[in-house]
Amino acid sequence: MNSLTEPAEPEPDTAGRETDAVGHQPDVVARPPLVRELLLVVGLFLVYKFGRQLANGHTDEAFHNAHRVWDLERAVHLPGEGAVQHMLLHSENLVHIANTYYATVHFPATAAFLIWLYLRRPRHYIWTRRVLAALTAAALVLHLTFPLAPPRMLAAAHLVDTGQVYGPTVYGATPQTDSMVNQFAAMPSLHFGWALMVAVGLIAATRSRLRWLWLLHPALTLFVVVGTANHYWLDTIVATALLGIALAVIRLPGTTPAAKPGQSIGRRLLPAPRSAASLLATAETMGAALPAPWTPAHQRGGSLSASDVLARIPVSVTAGSASAVDAPVTSGAVGPGRSVLTATGAHR
Repeated sequence: MNSLTEPAEPEPDTAGRETDAVGHQPDVVARPPLVRELLLVVGLFLVYKFGRQLANGHTDEAFHNAHRVWDLERAVHLPGEGAVQHMLLHSENLVHIANTYYATVHFPATAAFLIWLYLRRPRHYIWTRRVLAALTAAALVLHLTFPLAPPRMLAAAHLVDTGQVYGPTVYGATPQTDSMVNQFAAMPSLHFGWALMVAVGLIAATRSRLRWLWLLHPALTLFVVVGTANHYWLDTIVATALLGIALAVIRLPGTTPAAKPGQSIGRRLLPAPRSAASLLATAETMGAALPAPWTPAHQRGGSLSASDVLARIPVSVTAGSASAVDAPVTSGAVGPGRSVLTATGAHR
């Protein structure tokens, strides 16, 4: 059988791999090399840590900026940080839990989130790593250009340094001589910014109806960083704005809009629908180039017209059937009890 009578070989089913059962695109991006990712993440962290140390020694400027932030919050009628801390101070155990959450959850939660994405959602991992890197770089620039003393150090705020009073704390008792951590880098709050990105990333990477509950993580972090007097409201607002800009600029990789037939997706060109005239022209070309195997030997030297090729194709005949290419119908005598039949190539 030649190519006109054999059914066309089906195309590989790639469309099924583009979206899952509910219409979401699965992770098809290759997982980045593990060693390279570890070096990259550790390198970015070290750059950030050393960069923050450059902002040390600007004590007077940090307190001056703290008064400006405090006055601005009161001018725009933001709620006082003291109202949140007052809720914590009702229970010493609650204050201790809040301090522990502030000191121990920030880095481990973000690291666990990145590890899970790397293993289960590599496409989302690449996107999240880029967003976190952009957010952290922007925060480092603000730490260097706008040193800010936290509200626990500001006498005008009348707030308690819960870490020093109730423990535990990650900061030294004398901020001016603390060589491990820069305590004058309150703006923006990366505690809140990273927690918000963890929630956004998990919501984007999962399909559970309960995935929106991940927003409880940044909500609890907001309550903790303000209640322990480590950050102003404005610190979290700026962190949210920077994250929003990063998310608007950095898109999730591997997402491709649906293309119409004839348009390309990556390196794959989708076939355009062929008209009956195009198919008939193809039949004429193939009929002229390749004689049908059932053609008598003495006739194989000549060319065949499209109607001759289609007339010689063995087909099954079905009453009232339709085909993409209609073969010519030869009118003839119709015997008693018979109906006029249309011969097509749809049931070869």
